[in-house]
Amino acid sequence: MRKALHLGLICFFLLMFMLEEAEGQIFPQLGAQRAGISALTFLKIDSSPRAAGMAGCQVAVNGDAYATSYNTAALADNEQIFFAGSNTFYVAGTNHAFFSAMVPNARLGNFALHATSFTTGAMERRTELQPLGTGEFFYAYNVAIGIAYAKKLTEMFSYGISLKYINETLDRFVTHTAALDLGFLYRTDFKDLKFAVSLQNFGPNSKLKGNKPITPFMKAPKALESNPSPTHFSLGISMIPIKNEKHQLLTAIQLNHPNDNAENIRLGVEYGFNQFLFFRTGYKINVKDQPYPTFGLGIKSRFGKHPLMIDYALDPTLYLGWIHRIGLSLFINKDAREASSDSNPENKSKKNQENQ
Repeated sequence: MRKALHLGLICFFLLMFMLEEAEGQIFPQLGAQRAGISALTFLKIDSSPRAAGMAGCQVAVNGDAYATSYNTAALADNEQIFFAGSNTFYVAGTNHAFFSAMVPNARLGNFALHATSFTTGAMERRTELQPLGTGEFFYAYNVAIGIAYAKKLTEMFSYGISLKYINETLDRFVTHTAALDLGFLYRTDFKDLKFAVSLQNFGPNSKLKGNKPITPFMKAPKALESNPSPTHFSLGISMIPIKNEKHQLLTAIQLNHPNDNAENIRLGVEYGFNQFLFFRTGYKINVKDQPYPTFGLGIKSRFGKHPLMIDYALDPTLYLGWIHRIGLSLFINKDAREASSDSNPENKSKKNQENQ
């Protein structure tokens, strides 16, 4: 088993090295000419520490409440009530937060609510006459709130869809828009092999509008230029080549096609020991400002009778420094709910009457 595990890791890093060497030939750099054309770029920030530890390679991985940010179809994998929250300590004092709650329904499908926010600290206003500051402060924040739905059509195939409202506010400028996420996931019986397709943030262009001048020397702007949402198309494959009572190795590869940058590949690996401790790493190919591997750690604990997952991810970047993410995931144990329900005298009486 150890030899197989070592061989799997060696093959992964060898493939990562070979792809990095061939990067210039595999990927034409023409896509990079699209960089910076989209708005609402906070939607591209990884919300899941597990995904970030695997370089964002998550579209074909078994779903949790974070799946609303990667592939909504993966929500269909869950059979328990699920809550998840994470926080990304981003650069320059900015902060990215995420929350999601999922409720399963065996007959209708699984439903989830999710919210994402990206905020800055207070920034002092400066003008031509007061370049050192006016004593006034302004803020910038972005919010996305959505509802998601996923259902298994068969044991092998599931689909998911999510609709979200998006607000962007930059001082006196504001915009409101909406976006659609769509995903498909196909499972096989061989080594948990999965194939997935996902389309993220598909929607109309957004335009910031303001109704007040920033300084006395400026006219009140009616609107700024219109920009598209950061639409993102992904293809992914995942497999668990090693799985037993103590060891589990998950491998995944993903191709991303963004509308505002060059195509790129993500490679991710997760090793689980005794379903308690999880180590993750990944690599991004053809992402210029992120030439370093990512790392992640997960610990499975309990909150009362309910499983609790604590995740951490480290994402080193070339220009933005080290980005840290932490998250908590809580599963509401179905057996604990049923036991609690059975212990209720009224429910117990009803159950006895039904049995009679």
